Amino acid sequence: MNFFKSSINNRSASYKSNMKAMKGLVNELNENLKKAKLLGSEIALDRAKKRGKTLINEKIKKLIDTDSPFIELMPLAGLNHKNGFGPGGTTICGIAFVSKKICIVNANIGTKKGGVVDYATSLKNLRLCEIAKENKLTTINLVESGGANLPDQDRVFNNYGKIFKEMSSRSKNGIQTISIVFGNATAGGAYFPGMSDYTIFQEDQARVFLAGPPLVKMATNEESSDEELGGAKMHSNISGVSDFLARNEEEAINIARKIIELNIDDICYESFNDINPPKFDKNEILGIIPFNLKTTFDIRDLIVRFVDNSEFFEFKENYGPTLVCGWSKINDKKIGVLASNGVIFSESAKKATQFIQLANKSNIPLLFIQNTTGFMVGKKHEQNGIINHGAQMIHAVAGSEVPHITLMVGNSYGAGNYAMCGRSFNPRFLFTYPNVKTGVMGAEQLAGVMEIIKINSSLKSNKKIDKRKLNREKKNLIADSEKKASIWHTTSNVMDDSVIDPRNTRDYLRLCIEIIYKENIKGSDSYGTFRM
Repeated sequence: MNFFKSSINNRSASYKSNMKAMKGLVNELNENLKKAKLLGSEIALDRAKKRGKTLINEKIKKLIDTDSPFIELMPLAGLNHKNGFGPGGTTICGIAFVSKKICIVNANIGTKKGGVVDYATSLKNLRLCEIAKENKLTTINLVESGGANLPDQDRVFNNYGKIFKEMSSRSKNGIQTISIVFGNATAGGAYFPGMSDYTIFQEDQARVFLAGPPLVKMATNEESSDEELGGAKMHSNISGVSDFLARNEEEAINIARKIIELNIDDICYESFNDINPPKFDKNEILGIIPFNLKTTFDIRDLIVRFVDNSEFFEFKENYGPTLVCGWSKINDKKIGVLASNGVIFSESAKKATQFIQLANKSNIPLLFIQNTTGFMVGKKHEQNGIINHGAQMIHAVAGSEVPHITLMVGNSYGAGNYAMCGRSFNPRFLFTYPNVKTGVMGAEQLAGVMEIIKINSSLKSNKKIDKRKLNREKKNLIADSEKKASIWHTTSNVMDDSVIDPRNTRDYLRLCIEIIYKENIKGSDSYGTFRM
C-alpha cells in the first residue's frame, strides 16, 4: 500500500512568498474577528456590569465544559451589510461540549443594540436551525433580545417565522432546545423561550412579554409593571412559561447543564483528544496554498497536513489527476476525500462519480476540498461529452446520502462549485480559507464576455462602438465582480459557516466529523439519471 509522500521545500522562494501573503490574509481575518468580538458600546457594557450582569462571552465560558473547544460559527455574518449591526450581528453562536455532550450554543448579545435581530442575525439563526436539525444537536439559547430590528422587518419577518417553525420541527423529532432567559425577551424574542422544550428564567432579570408596559398602555389603556406583565416570578408561578426559576446567572447555567446531563439522550464524551495527529507541520499549510490563485499546486500536500498520521490512500492516482480522490482518517474516523486540483475534465468527473458511489456503498462520509475554476470548455471537450460527465458527477453529489463536509481553499467557480458540494448542495458544514474567491466565473472572464456581447450587439444594430466607454464599463465590472467574489463578501452573506485560519483546519474537521459519526451513516443506492 503506497501513501502519498509530501516533499515541500520550505526554503523555496515560492513557499516563502505564499507564507507571507497568507499570513497577511490571516491578519486581515483576525482584524475582522476582533470587530466581531465587540459586545456593544462602553455605556452599554458599564450599565450591564453595574446591574451585576456578566457579559455574554463570560456566560458562554461558564456554560461549556472547562476543556471544551468552542467552534464559533458565522462570526462575520453581516460584515459588509449596510445599516446592519456589524460583523456577527447580535449573536455569538458555535458548537461545544456541555456536560460532555456536543451542543449548539446560540447567545444573544444583550449589550449590543439590546440583542435586537438584524438581517444578518436572522440568517445566522436560520443556518443554525439547519445545522441542529441535520446533525441532531441540542440547542442552548442564552436569551436577551428585543425581537426584530424594525427597520429590517421586511427582510427579517419571514426568517423569524421560519426559525420558530424549525424549533417546533426539531422538538417534534426529539431534537431539543433549552432557553435560559437573562434579561428582556420582547415581541419575537419572547417566542424563543415560548417555543423551547425547557425554559430557565433568572429571578429579577428575566422579563418576557409580547408587548411591554408602554405598548400595553397605548393599546389597551391597562396599567402594568414589568414584573406583572412578564417577570420571572410571574412566569414561574402564574403563566407557566418558565420551567425553572434561578436565583442568579450561575444557578441558571447549572440548571441547563443538569438538563443536558440527565435528560438529553446523546453520546457522552469522557474526553476529546487528538488521536493520531499528522506527521507534517500544520504551519506549513500557509506556505503551500499559492497567493496567486492561477498558480497550480499539489493539493495532496495540504491533505497530509490535517489527516491522521499524514496517511492518504489515493484512488485512480494517474487517471483524471485534476480531481484527487482517496481515503483517510481524521481522529480515527474514516473519511473519503475529493479534492479539486484545477479545471475539472471529463476523466476527473467520471472518477469522482465512481468514488462517490463507492463511498455510499461503504457508508463513508465525504470531505470535498474546493480549488477549481469549473469544468473544462472548448469544442473538443463539448464533443467528448463534458456536459454529460459533469451532470453525472452533480447527480452523484446530489443523490449521495452520506454526510458531506466542504472545505474551500482557493477558486470556487461555476458548476465546479456545485459539483464539489458548494453551499447550494447542503453540506453539513462548509468552511473557507481567507484567500477564497467564489462566483459564476472569474472577474476578468465575466467582464470579457460582457464586452463581447456589447460589441456584437452594437455591430448588429449598426451603432458606433465607444471604446472609451466600453473600457470604463469593463474596468468597473471587473472591480465589482472582484468585490463580490471576495471571501469577505460571501461570508458576510452567510455563504459559509466560518472563514478559518488554515492552520486550524484539523481542529474544525475533527469536531465536525465527530458530530456526523454520532448517528449511523447509511449511503444511497439510487441517483438521478446518468446520461451516458
